[in-house]
Amino acid sequence: MRSGTNGRALAMKITIVTAVYNREATVGQAIRSVATQDHPDIEHLVVDGASTDGTLEAVKAAHHPGMVVVSEPDGGIYDALNKGIARATGDVVGLLHSDDFFADTLVLSRVARAMEETGAEAAYGDLDYVSASDPTRVIRHWRAEPFSPRLLRRGWMPPHPTLFLRREVFERLGAYDTSYRIAADYEAILRWFGRGGITSAHIPEVLVKMRVGGESNRSLSRILRKSREDLRALRENRIGGLGVVAMKNLTKLPQFILKK
Repeated sequence: MRSGTNGRALAMKITIVTAVYNREATVGQAIRSVATQDHPDIEHLVVDGASTDGTLEAVKAAHHPGMVVVSEPDGGIYDALNKGIARATGDVVGLLHSDDFFADTLVLSRVARAMEETGAEAAYGDLDYVSASDPTRVIRHWRAEPFSPRLLRRGWMPPHPTLFLRREVFERLGAYDTSYRIAADYEAILRWFGRGGITSAHIPEVLVKMRVGGESNRSLSRILRKSREDLRALRENRIGGLGVVAMKNLTKLPQFILKK
């Protein structure tokens, strides 16, 4: 057994999967935010989709103990994440996208503590969207809430970049369905929290900072495609239809009202 900075036992091994493709400018910060975590047992799998810019050089420059790099062509971000998950050896698996970074150095210790104390199969926290040009400027704050099954029919989902799952969840319920190009994360959450009935713990603190400009919101056509995929995910998981898609989008509006 190992101890964290608060003296409590933190035996849990955590695997972080970072999928990256042509993110030379940001991937170094993502990797460093893993390297500086105070949790004592971290595996970091960086899955590069055969980048054509200076991404691999930036990855190598930020290398830290416990980090493994795989670089080969893939079928997109969800295929890359699935590759990382399949290689994971940690008790718990979390994702850190190449444009994102952990909010502070204690994030993984908080996650381990929450999961050990509650026995939950999943843990998640709050998320800040930050400016791509100035990551210190918060544009949108996503405050999550404790899960209950009724929330899924109101368009609820936990902030996906803050979600950590026990590895057994992937083994039992599957990883990401790559037939979804934009909404595989939402489909997986509906499957895990809905049909899968996993237990979860909410950590009421910001765990991840995410740069704006994500894949699903880059253009009107992508937003429409995302909504179509959301609808398909809801129907396949027998949770709802167009009304839930509408509520899912409407519930985002308060996130843009930042409290001083």
